[in-house]
Amino acid sequence: MDRVYSTVIIFLGSLLLGVAFNMFLLPHEILSGGITGIAMIFSLMLPVNAGIWLILLNIPVLVLGWMKLGKVFILNSIFSVAVTSISMLYIPVMKVTEDALLSSVFGGVLVGVGVGFIIRFYGSTGGFDVIGLLLTMKRDIPLGFLVFGLNSLVVFVSGFIFTWELAMYTMASIYITGLVVDRIHTRHIKLSLMVVTSKGDAVKKQLLEHLYRGITVTDGEGAYSGNKVKVLYSVISRYELAYVRPLIKEIDPNAFVSISETMEVMGNFRKDDNFKKVPGASQMM
Repeated sequence: MDRVYSTVIIFLGSLLLGVAFNMFLLPHEILSGGITGIAMIFSLMLPVNAGIWLILLNIPVLVLGWMKLGKVFILNSIFSVAVTSISMLYIPVMKVTEDALLSSVFGGVLVGVGVGFIIRFYGSTGGFDVIGLLLTMKRDIPLGFLVFGLNSLVVFVSGFIFTWELAMYTMASIYITGLVVDRIHTRHIKLSLMVVTSKGDAVKKQLLEHLYRGITVTDGEGAYSGNKVKVLYSVISRYELAYVRPLIKEIDPNAFVSISETMEVMGNFRKDDNFKKVPGASQMM
């Protein structure tokens, strides 16, 4: 079911990209970033559809991703690129509005929503997304900000080829896309999780059976009640919060849970999206 759900989300996100490109950005010669932007430049200069260029330019990047990010990620990315490319072949290139600024804003928002959900469900649109994800595995940098920096190159290229006014519209669109992506793709955000519970052993066992996260356990005592409790501390990613809440509630609905954003994590912290563990699997303490 999870696999079907993620495939549907990636499909809808990729379709949204095709709508954003052909109905908001391309009609005003406002480019997207990265390899998609380069594909748009080629399509505007040569009589070959941007969808074809998108496939050709993504091949070497996807090969790199296959080697570094794994089979499932790249299969999802190939599916996303294929859906986007096909949708760009069949969705008519038409102006929704004559206002280029409105098109850059709404186009940037739609691209950000599409890219954000595609990446959140372990895929990418190819191009600089793959490069950005490889870099975020090394450093906890917001993906949208990182991709915005990489995409700035496309803005300067478009300024020389077309006009600097269109380049500024492109910069606005890419910047908005980066902001929206960072609102949806929040893996770089780390949270400190503290659980105060009278069922410490059961909660600890539940979390260790379902998560690839270490837990520190200390003894505590209620200052008012004098009851003995366990205090569990761990650091999780923002993605994991929705998964962790019901795990704790299932064991101890009355547990006191404190969640705060952590500025930086040093040490051994798993940074990939595979944080879920199959219950009953062997654990390393």
